[in-house]
Amino acid sequence: MSVASNTTLRYQICMAFAPVLFSLPVYAATAPAKGTSAVLAVLETSDLHSNVVGYDYYKLAEEPSIGFDRTATLIRQARKEFANTLLLDNGDTIQGTAFADYQSLVAPPKCGEVLGIYKIMNALGYEGATVGNHEFNYGLPFLNQVTGSSFKVKDVTPAAKPCAGPKFPIVLANIQSLQSKQPLFAPYRILDKKIVATGANGKQVETTVKVGIIGFTPPDIMSWDKRWLDGRVAPLDIRATAEKFIPEMKKKGADLVVVLGHAGLDDSPYSAKMENTNWHLAKVPGVDVVLMGHAHQLFPNKDSTVGQFNLPGVDKVRGLVNGVPAVMPSQWGKHLGVVQLHLKYDGKAWSVDKDKTVVQARSTQTGPKTFVEPDAEVRALVKAEHEATIAYVKTPIGATQFRMSSYFADVGDPSAIEIVNRAQADYVVKYVKANLPQYASLPVLSVSAPFKGGFPTAADFTDVPAGDLALNNAADLYLFPNSLYAVKVDGAGLKAWLETAAGRFNTIDPKQSAPQELVNSRFPSFNFDTVTSPDVSYEIDVTRAPGDRIRNLQYRGKAVEARQEFLVATNNYRASGGGGFPGLDGSNVVLASPDNNRDILIEYVRNAKQLTRKEHGSARSWKFARVQTAGPVVFRSAPGLVGLAQEAGLANVSQLKEDDGAGKGMALYAVDLSK
Repeated sequence: MSVASNTTLRYQICMAFAPVLFSLPVYAATAPAKGTSAVLAVLETSDLHSNVVGYDYYKLAEEPSIGFDRTATLIRQARKEFANTLLLDNGDTIQGTAFADYQSLVAPPKCGEVLGIYKIMNALGYEGATVGNHEFNYGLPFLNQVTGSSFKVKDVTPAAKPCAGPKFPIVLANIQSLQSKQPLFAPYRILDKKIVATGANGKQVETTVKVGIIGFTPPDIMSWDKRWLDGRVAPLDIRATAEKFIPEMKKKGADLVVVLGHAGLDDSPYSAKMENTNWHLAKVPGVDVVLMGHAHQLFPNKDSTVGQFNLPGVDKVRGLVNGVPAVMPSQWGKHLGVVQLHLKYDGKAWSVDKDKTVVQARSTQTGPKTFVEPDAEVRALVKAEHEATIAYVKTPIGATQFRMSSYFADVGDPSAIEIVNRAQADYVVKYVKANLPQYASLPVLSVSAPFKGGFPTAADFTDVPAGDLALNNAADLYLFPNSLYAVKVDGAGLKAWLETAAGRFNTIDPKQSAPQELVNSRFPSFNFDTVTSPDVSYEIDVTRAPGDRIRNLQYRGKAVEARQEFLVATNNYRASGGGGFPGLDGSNVVLASPDNNRDILIEYVRNAKQLTRKEHGSARSWKFARVQTAGPVVFRSAPGLVGLAQEAGLANVSQLKEDDGAGKGMALYAVDLSK
């Protein structure tokens, strides 16, 4: 960004967001003298997932624990605290809520209109961003439009001029167009960052630091969004790309290099297919800061038990990865990453005094149930879109006679899963009959998962009350904007699929008298795929090691044979390799539907009109293999819901503590595996 454009932008921001910004005195720009010093605070948001305001569209209620409007307050506070700030976003920005779906699938912005979340970012004065994996969920034409880009890729119609979009550069170095053989976005950008510094004589002076920003996203997008990306773009080796461009950035005058790595940490031997590459990127010469994301975790965090933050070379207290300052601000606007860089000028170049570097992930939460105030200007900017989204999600589609929830999905309640499986299976059966007669003789099964499983708090469960159903309820039941896929698998493949899903559970020692945790907290609930069909039954033996837990897998009362063939309805993420399930790599897809899983669910409910537990919420295909344990087997869910478990037929569930003491609103429950 040029000095002139930066000055103009700062003026525009001050006019629109005067309460948010810190006003700087004006100094004549000058080259720094030897001994000049400054503090530059690099501010990071990541994984906002279009949580533009603190509102839960699925519950139609204010939710103060999330929201960009509160992150904006932290940004305002940081700008008052630091004379020099650089505000950057690390991706997964435009997808993730009903607000995002409304703006992408229902009422997309016109070419001259700016996407709601980008309106906020423009007004807040963001200076750069990268692209997360979820930016690709709505396809390349949509991404091209809303980012104001000019992609040269298949199926993107060239426009006379780019559409409206962010007023800041978006960088992404490791995804290239197959058509142009060039990066889809600019791989990097060098920003002329004007700062107020202190000269050796103690006087303040305005000068310039050249900050290079470079972005990376997981190569797994090629499987996760294969339907949009296959034959259009290709991933490049992330480490090799960094080693190519960072010296180039330095040669072009970058004083500092900030990596926007939409990924977490993994110290495994490097691979070009690696999802979480920031541990390796921190070792690339010339990197001064690594901004992280994707994993939805908090770093630095001295109390973190997350494996990736307890690796060699990772200082979870100071926020260093292989000696490089690094930060990850969790997700949904809950935190703001702040990296305070103390800069010195030696007469030739700026350098970072690493001993003085301070890394923080600042929370919007100020107490047990208190949060910073939301920024009113942010809410005003997206008022129309926010209200339109609320009206959209209230659209009625049917009714249910029973409560559908995921509170006890980990111990067998299918109430929030079976309706999804029924809708998916019904779609595939009809599609095969009309279009794929060669598969008409194969049984059709469906798998789905409890997408909301209590992470990070008790508020994160699917909970659809009995009564009228609206679009927001469908979004609660099916969280992601996936498309329906069907794959052909044999009995051995089906068993392997279910074995992988059973990794959701820890291995239980029946002889241990101390309490044992049932759920493996490192295994996401959205990977706990289950069948909910009266035709299928199987047991999960949690006393056995992962990979050897599925017992008595039967179809219509007979043992499933290794070579017996099935069609299984799922989503594009899983069918294309998402989650690392064996045999699912896109090669056995027989149906890649253009229809969204959630839309298929909505249509099914509309046709069914009235859902009943007997017909749509009681087909529990799996149970735990019975075993007597010396001590309790425990799990966590929202408090006071034993009655709900009993309604689902789970008589072996009891509540031990109303508050498990972790501060996340969870109760401690036990499941009796002998029943």
